[in-house]
Amino acid sequence: MIEALTEYLAKGFMTMLSISMPCVLTAAAIGLVVGIIQAVTQVQEQTIAAAPKIFMVFLVIVIGGLGFIKLLTNLFIEGMNLAFNTVPKEDSFALPADYYKYTTPFEKEMQDKFKNVPSMKEALKNPGKVPYIDKQQKIKYQTAPKTPMPKGNFVEINKMLGR
Repeated sequence: MIEALTEYLAKGFMTMLSISMPCVLTAAAIGLVVGIIQAVTQVQEQTIAAAPKIFMVFLVIVIGGLGFIKLLTNLFIEGMNLAFNTVPKEDSFALPADYYKYTTPFEKEMQDKFKNVPSMKEALKNPGKVPYIDKQQKIKYQTAPKTPMPKGNFVEINKMLGR
């Protein structure tokens, strides 16, 4: 199983390199050519090299775009196949579908911490009573402080304008 995940990671790196390498090589080649031309003509302007690089990298992305998308799609499909078909078949890496029926994680910790909190049925029967852990943690809810010039909502503004 670890070998399959490592192989998938290596394929991801190879896909990343095969997508980025044409753009990087194009930018490097254009930078070299423009640098040689600038050295010969003694024009040392930094922005002259940027425009051809941007244009040629954009052209490489447009030309190879469908191929790049195909590479990414194949990697994604292979990853989903690995995640949903290969990994669940390995007993040591996946939990059974009915795992939650046989376990109660953190049951003891939750019972000790929330002693006076009612059960869910009691909380639903008494919607106005908010359960608190203890009386010191109870927060009094007050209205928010008003700003000096509060702005009315849509209905209030329409009433003021007579609409």
